[in-house]
Amino acid sequence: MSDNGRSRVWLWVLIGGGAFFLFVLAVFTLVFLAFHASGEQSSLFGDKIGVVDLDGVILSPTETVEQLRKLADDDSIKAIIIHVNSPGGGVAASEEIYREVKRIRDQKKKYIVSSIQTVGASGAYYVSSGTNKIYADSGSVVGSIGVIAEWVNYGDLMRWAKLKPELLKVGKFKDTGDPTRELTPEERAYMQGLIDNMYGQFVQAVADGRHTKVDDIKPIADGRVWTGEQALGMHLIDGIGDFRTAVLETAKAVNISGEPTLVHAERQRKSLLDLMFGDVTPWLPTKEKLMDEQIGFYYLWK
Repeated sequence: MSDNGRSRVWLWVLIGGGAFFLFVLAVFTLVFLAFHASGEQSSLFGDKIGVVDLDGVILSPTETVEQLRKLADDDSIKAIIIHVNSPGGGVAASEEIYREVKRIRDQKKKYIVSSIQTVGASGAYYVSSGTNKIYADSGSVVGSIGVIAEWVNYGDLMRWAKLKPELLKVGKFKDTGDPTRELTPEERAYMQGLIDNMYGQFVQAVADGRHTKVDDIKPIADGRVWTGEQALGMHLIDGIGDFRTAVLETAKAVNISGEPTLVHAERQRKSLLDLMFGDVTPWLPTKEKLMDEQIGFYYLWK
């Protein structure tokens, strides 16, 4: 066979292989979408309990809020359980999830509970406090009502390396928190004022969510964590029990007889990698690593 003939053969092989790949991808995508569409349609019938996982450090509220909203708007979902295993996270992110939980409880009038697995601290407890009822195991870690902000001052390292940062600014406090230098007394007071205000919001939110007074929360709002057993006596939770206990008691509370059907909120999968290979998050940077790279204010137990 001539070189020209071989080139044509390889060309057709490449074209055929590419077409086959696109065909398989299209079929896979259609099956994937059809499966999820059928799942959504089936959720229109029957009494079910929705489950949302609040796992790991809370940095973005978007996905959790969307999951909660979707379950709240589904009339076949009679109650929602937030399965918590988180040390908390960003101040604003925790507040936004809390507001959605309160909206579901107070405006949508849908029964919503929190089931704390290993850790339900700081921002995660903030979120949980907005539910109708909180369950935790006896040995779960609960509480840590407080605010933290921290960063590394590497000014001495830069001076040792004979590196000199250059900064242009407008506004006296614009570069507060610059990691190349110490805070001035005024800056420290300014930052402390921000943290104090966020702390007050946290305490007020917990008091509102738990239907109690701020003065009842403040004595235990010093950043400490408690076991589930201790937290029950302090009225930070409502019952001792694992996830199974939370499911059965929630079903009973909303008059679901027999074994309840659980509908788990799914992680958003929008990328081509997700469609082709499933969940690729184990190969991506962790939330903890991302948090370490940005300065912020956190409702976080460390």
